[in-house]
Amino acid sequence: MKKIIVFIVIAGLAGSGIYYFKAKKKKNGIKYVQTEAISKNMSEIIDTTGEVVPLNRVEINPSSGGRIEEILVKEGDQISAGQTLALMSSQDRVAIMDAALSMTDEEYKYWQNAYKPIKIISPLDGTIILKNVVEGQTVGAGAVLFAVSDKLIIIASVDESDIGRVKVGQQAEIILDAYPNQVVDGKISQILDEGKNVSNVITYEVKIMPFRLPKFFKSQMTANIKIYLSRRKSIIAILSKSIAIDEDGDTAVIIGFENKKPLYAKVKTGDEIDGKTEIISGINEGQVIWYEDKKYVPQKSASEKNPFMPARPGRGAATKGSSVRPAGR
Repeated sequence: MKKIIVFIVIAGLAGSGIYYFKAKKKKNGIKYVQTEAISKNMSEIIDTTGEVVPLNRVEINPSSGGRIEEILVKEGDQISAGQTLALMSSQDRVAIMDAALSMTDEEYKYWQNAYKPIKIISPLDGTIILKNVVEGQTVGAGAVLFAVSDKLIIIASVDESDIGRVKVGQQAEIILDAYPNQVVDGKISQILDEGKNVSNVITYEVKIMPFRLPKFFKSQMTANIKIYLSRRKSIIAILSKSIAIDEDGDTAVIIGFENKKPLYAKVKTGDEIDGKTEIISGINEGQVIWYEDKKYVPQKSASEKNPFMPARPGRGAATKGSSVRPAGR
């Protein structure tokens, strides 16, 4: 399973950047940078992997042992419930028909009509995904002759840290490794209750139902999946470092200057990731704002400040990554 990463996707007009930067100015000796609020689309995504599997897979066995006389279907055929898939002679019929081969044609036809072959019947509508027998083969009662799938779906594995945000009905994009240029849309139809321990990581299986089933889907194919936790259009986004605190201690942005002092506009913020923040209210698309140009100076550890202090051990656990990508659709 691939590492699961949460993305915030900000998609703009073709050919435009996420933010526009203009010349730097100084007010009271402080350097400020001008930027602009842009309207974009935002989606929160979980990236994971899965495979194509049958929703319901039925193996068809004969009611008794015998010999397969005729096969009426092949793999990939669409079948309906009650359809005859093959004809099989029981062991008694096999003995009688083999003995009748030495008789006249008229006698052979008599025994052929007197002892009809057994019909192998499909129990459901679906597709033949496995044909495990050939004509003339002798099989036992437990042999698997055919496997039938009613519909192919996707089973995805989601880490337990993310499963709480996955809901039935959320949309997903499916891309098979075998067909990397074909995007298939679907939705979450079920979240299974029992987890699996894979290399000391607990994952839960999620069933994804494609809106349409392409002909190139085949059982056991590997799929890359994007589960959309949320999809919003035309949100206002700005650089996170342009968020400021005004004189009242409220969240704000600098919208200009008066008498060399910043003028603030209070804002309500939403999601933030990878240095970008959603603005719910306070400024509009195209609003010019300013932020103080500060260089980030990492804090010194205690051992660097005091040579007699022991060094703090480094963190062993890596945090999840996040990034911004253009929305492909």
